Amino acid sequence: MVSATNVDATAVNTIGWLSSPETSIVVPVYQRQYRWDIGGCEQLLADIRAVADTDDRRMHFIGSILSAVNTEDTTGELVLIDGQQRITTLMLLVAALHHTVRGAHPEMAAELERVIVRAADPSRTKLRPHRAWADAFRAVMMDAHADDAARDTRFDDNYAFFRSQVSLAEAPSIWRGLQKLEHVSITLGAGANAQQIFESLNSTGEPLRDHELIHNYVLMGLSHDEQTEIEDGFWLPIEQNTGDTIASFWRHYLVMRTGREVSTVGERGVYDAFRAEFPRLDLAQLRADAAQWKAYSEIYRVLLEPAHEPDPEIARQIAYLNTFGRGMYPLIMRSYGDYLTDAAHKPTLLRTLEFVQALLLRRSVVGLTNDRLVARLCRARADGQDELEKAVSRITPSDERVRVGLKYSELPHPTYVLRRLAATDSPDIELEWIFPPAPADTWSGDGTREWSEYTEDEQNSHRALAKTLGNLTLLEEGLAERAVDRTYPDKRDGVYPRSAVDISAELASVPVWNTAAISARSASLGERFLEIWAKPPVVDIDDDGLTPILDAKRRRGWPRGWQREWDYVEYCGEHWEVYDVKYLFNRVFKRLWADSRESVVAFSGRRGGPVYGAQSWNGQWDALDDSHFLYMGWDSRYMLTAVQGVLDEAGLASEVFVKYSYIGDAMA
Repeated sequence: MVSATNVDATAVNTIGWLSSPETSIVVPVYQRQYRWDIGGCEQLLADIRAVADTDDRRMHFIGSILSAVNTEDTTGELVLIDGQQRITTLMLLVAALHHTVRGAHPEMAAELERVIVRAADPSRTKLRPHRAWADAFRAVMMDAHADDAARDTRFDDNYAFFRSQVSLAEAPSIWRGLQKLEHVSITLGAGANAQQIFESLNSTGEPLRDHELIHNYVLMGLSHDEQTEIEDGFWLPIEQNTGDTIASFWRHYLVMRTGREVSTVGERGVYDAFRAEFPRLDLAQLRADAAQWKAYSEIYRVLLEPAHEPDPEIARQIAYLNTFGRGMYPLIMRSYGDYLTDAAHKPTLLRTLEFVQALLLRRSVVGLTNDRLVARLCRARADGQDELEKAVSRITPSDERVRVGLKYSELPHPTYVLRRLAATDSPDIELEWIFPPAPADTWSGDGTREWSEYTEDEQNSHRALAKTLGNLTLLEEGLAERAVDRTYPDKRDGVYPRSAVDISAELASVPVWNTAAISARSASLGERFLEIWAKPPVVDIDDDGLTPILDAKRRRGWPRGWQREWDYVEYCGEHWEVYDVKYLFNRVFKRLWADSRESVVAFSGRRGGPVYGAQSWNGQWDALDDSHFLYMGWDSRYMLTAVQGVLDEAGLASEVFVKYSYIGDAMA
């Protein structure tokens, strides 16, 4: 075997690597400043907590650390090329842990100290940052601040955060978690091109997709025999059932299970949601969970291909639903699963399929989006069918709005709509425009005047109604060919009477075709439309596009336009002129501090913020009372997540809605 001479890559235990007497690290001058914020520290701490109490085989991989031997130093010091942010944050956590336990656990403190300081010189830290901020870092790590010294660096803020989060009682668990971190240590020799290797690590290759990450996460840590059992018995059947849609399957399954939207834009939203839902996968629990995944993948297969459903009535309704895409699969998966468990649920499944079609179609008719609806319906479904129908009713446009939409707007999914109106499943029928969208000059609606003789206003009014319900019908293939470019009287007398489609045959009795006739037919067919796509018989409001707070879009950082993301917020029946997440964050926590303080305390205690007993680090703070302070220094994503969580804790999430503004809808 031929070995590489300029690059040495080894998988190592991170704490063991840092503890080694040989490990000393310097951050080169060209590296950017340390930038991790409190949110990044919180995620690191959450990862460590998640792995702390797992079995010894379960480790947490933090990526690769790229370094080179410092040729200007004779002590073997390593120059850190990639990994500064992670290593620095880990060192700050270790320092916070060390200073927490040094008076109560001297043995643990000694182990932690080996991570912090150099064996040959305990006055020097293992990690030496850029000289411009080395003194500030050392002061934090060694707890050597003078009493009057300013503590206004990112090192101080993140260290203070870790001190506030890790209690003496939890310290042994955090230390166990730290010792389960692993990374690939890549050390370069003198002949290696550091920049080229750095670029290769960070910008080349095809990243793993969400379902591939889930696959690896599920199998990692199992023995070979256990991996084979899960792979053959569960994973391969899931792949066979879902095929190219496996990524969508996992997203829809997680939406169904959690009742929360799962992001697919950038990052690893589906994988992260999976890990949060299944943080620990011991073999016994894994077998039970994998059996459920497999069962729902079989349901997914039926939804994708309704022909696999033996009941023709259910198969027909699933095929109808697929007209609208797969967006409602999470809701139907749950209802279909109940039906498989107990056939008595069939009427409920059919009722759900019908109401969902009505919801999607009615909203399309009146020009409302169907995005981000399914999670809220899954949450309602978890509380029973009655709650689901109430939720569907709330967001289904009224008959009055639909009548107007059918009369004046383009009909969505026209072939689907007309087939159901005509009660036909015949494959040999085509869509027919009674008044053609591009009429010839010789076209006539009454057999007297030709199109070229119509006034400009008459022509415009006809064109405006060309794609509405009243001007559309269905014809058998042969008749459709005969109808092309024919005047209305020709079709009325020679085509429509021969059709077996009732909504076309009826046209034989309509003497002329003009805007009045189109409007009258829209009204007539519209009443039939409202019967087929009926709104659930629950008296409730039409929310006019309000988005439940739990389904609001989480955005990283502060994207352009964030100050006017919403037009307003509805809070438990109150109308709030709140336009951005920062103001909402502040107002919700202050309101709940007055109305439901125990919920805020419980949420913040479990989450580790954003309410603290002291203003322990720099940033934006707001006082809730004399001894409790709300930290306002988070980014947009964290703030919205906290608002959602605390409202859920207080049992008020279902009563809070946001109304997106034009700017909010357009934000990336």
